[in-house]
Amino acid sequence: MELEKIKEILDKEPEEAVEDILADVEKRYGEIPYITNFMKDMPEIFISRMIYENSVMREFKRMDPKTVELISIAVASALRCEHCMKTHVRVAKRLGVSREEIFDSILIASSVSTAAVLAEGTRAVDTEFDDPDNCLSDSNCSICNINSNSELPEED
Repeated sequence: MELEKIKEILDKEPEEAVEDILADVEKRYGEIPYITNFMKDMPEIFISRMIYENSVMREFKRMDPKTVELISIAVASALRCEHCMKTHVRVAKRLGVSREEIFDSILIASSVSTAAVLAEGTRAVDTEFDDPDNCLSDSNCSICNINSNSELPEED
């Protein structure tokens, strides 16, 4: 959100600012998400949160709205937030994102989530059964098998 727009919002009476923000959310999303609606009666929290959310979710110049929604779907899926997932799937559908693209973002989230569970679990097991004093003690952790000096392999 541009600074002038933020200043304009902050110069309004709280109730008027809340109504303007709600109208903008409904225009952009086609609905007012539950959390947004829930917080509308707390302008001191609502306004600052919505300014921040707008800056993060809608004002990227480097990502298009479809990409932002696919990321939101992936994160909601990984965090298992049913309500966020449903909202972002509806918004993505309104933006023309295909069912297949949405499913692909869920598959990616699933893969990363599974890897995170495995990474955390296996490191905990190795730390307990191997050498807990050695883990993360230098750039070549024997348990984590991380070498901070190594480069990523090149793609074909």
